[in-house]
Amino acid sequence: MGKEVRIGIVGLGRLGRHHAENLAWHVKGSALVSACSIVEQELAWAQDTFGIKALYRSYSEMLDNEKLDAVWIASSSSLHQAQIVEALDRGLHVFTEKPMGIDLRECRLIEEATARHPGTKFMVGFVRRFDPSYAYTKEMIGQGAIGTPFLVRSQTVDMDEYAAFQVKFVPSSGGIFLDMNIHDIDLARWFLCDEVASVYATGGSYVHPEFETVDDADNTAALLKFRKGGMAILSASRTAFHGHDTHTEVTGSKGILKIGLSPSRNRVEILDSTGIRTECVRDFYERFSEAFLAEAQDFIDCIITDKAPRMSAHDGTKATEVGFALTKSFRTGSIVSL
Repeated sequence: MGKEVRIGIVGLGRLGRHHAENLAWHVKGSALVSACSIVEQELAWAQDTFGIKALYRSYSEMLDNEKLDAVWIASSSSLHQAQIVEALDRGLHVFTEKPMGIDLRECRLIEEATARHPGTKFMVGFVRRFDPSYAYTKEMIGQGAIGTPFLVRSQTVDMDEYAAFQVKFVPSSGGIFLDMNIHDIDLARWFLCDEVASVYATGGSYVHPEFETVDDADNTAALLKFRKGGMAILSASRTAFHGHDTHTEVTGSKGILKIGLSPSRNRVEILDSTGIRTECVRDFYERFSEAFLAEAQDFIDCIITDKAPRMSAHDGTKATEVGFALTKSFRTGSIVSL
């Protein structure tokens, strides 16, 4: 394109604000020119922080009135599909946070929209693929460093202090498997280069019984069987007290690769009256801040240089499909085949 990519962002909540800061200040070739939110305080924040004048409560009005090249979607999950399709049908490039849709019908509508507009760039936010350690692991697997990979163990663990806040979002987010394990699902597909054949999931509301009232859980475990015989063991927890403990390991026929098993904030060890300890990262953004920036830069580079994004709408559909299968298995207590 040879020019800055004019972007409008929708959604300026907990994660949307970080995205806006990256797009406005840190991503080369990006120009954050407009913002949309139904929350007045969020729009005021965008104006005060970035000096944005083009502020909208209506997403369609933003697309009608602004000369945009792309939209960045960080709104509520239930709005993603409609916003994605509207932008694609207007010829705009689209980045969307996960999940791509809250059911498979929505995901397929998005795949159809991307097929109608092959000249547009579409990316779903599977941010861990952009983390340097995860990207290096993928390279090592490709080089045969551990032989043939056959087992992925991966977990996503969030701080307990966020749990009560999350209960009201379960009906619109799809629950713990789509909200938390979707990244682990994507990684397992990516590392094993295969699709899931069947799943079994279990868990419960061990700390916060209110999750049970919305057919969800605060801690879960799942076993995935892949078509070529590989496996993935995934766990999720909303009740960590020590920090955001997300890590992954990949076992192959000749070795194991382990990523982030210690959620340390840095390499400092503290020796005091409590003993020897390290500080933990506190939330997902602190752990993956480098990856979020790399993800945003890659999206802009795809637009400017006309290269294909690393992830497709199909990747979003497959991860969502597995997430719903895990939810069904958890609620029925049975193995679910895909």
